Amino acid sequence: MTMLIRAAATAAILSFCAGVALAEPAVVYDSGGKFDKGFNESAYNGMEQFKKETGTSYLEFEVQTDAQREQAFERFAQKGADPIVGVGFSQEDAIKKVAPKFPKTRFVIIDSVI
Repeated sequence: MTMLIRAAATAAILSFCAGVALAEPAVVYDSGGKFDKGFNESAYNGMEQFKKETGTSYLEFEVQTDAQREQAFERFAQKGADPIVGVGFSQEDAIKKVAPKFPKTRFVIIDSVI
């Protein structure tokens, strides 16, 4: 993956999270883990930069099985996280199922369109 793609993913997360004033953002990493040298790691780096610049913490979860995807989005939404970022196209089905239950929560996906 090129440095430009990583920088774009990081910038997208930072710009989206910057508009959130009171909510704690969350990120659901794909099965590659947050140190995969790809989108997951770019998302992790972006969240760490957001935390450093704003002093705001964030929630995170590394998916180990497909069944955990939907559970992670549901759990974060129940906790009031906003936005909730899904890293990777494989998060699409989980977001499609969970997002309608939480219409005031912003859900974001990297590497897909819903």
